[in-house]
Amino acid sequence: MVREALILTETGEPCWIPAEELALGYRTSRIQTEWLITLAARKELVTGDPEEILNRNADIENRRRSIQTMEYPSAGSTFKRPPGYFAGKLIEDAGLAGYAVGGACVSEKHCGFVINRDHATAAEILAVCRDVAAEVERQTGVVLELEVRCLGEF
Repeated sequence: MVREALILTETGEPCWIPAEELALGYRTSRIQTEWLITLAARKELVTGDPEEILNRNADIENRRRSIQTMEYPSAGSTFKRPPGYFAGKLIEDAGLAGYAVGGACVSEKHCGFVINRDHATAAEILAVCRDVAAEVERQTGVVLELEVRCLGEF
């Protein structure tokens, strides 16, 4: 569990912020909403049976590897989960598994990931994301919002 995070302030000074002030939640926090830069975090470890912890971690890792694309570079889950839907399922149902622009493509293993299959540029990855979001919205009316943050110009 995170106890506090070392944040870089707008003036460039490091500052420790306690967890209760970070508004930590499922895929959200003050770090995201305020675009804070995190330099470090202090965690509090929970004690437990070492064998049980190792088994649980191995199970999580095995499930992740079986359903997520780990063979290619990616930024992880590309789109936020729209209320009442799963982004990967919407993308798959739209027929976009494997859709590619240059070296960037929608993973066929898990359509919620845009992967760098072959030396993709940031512009190619963003083009896949934009095309996918537009097509899913055209077919379903559901708006997909990027979960990844884009920095710079493309």
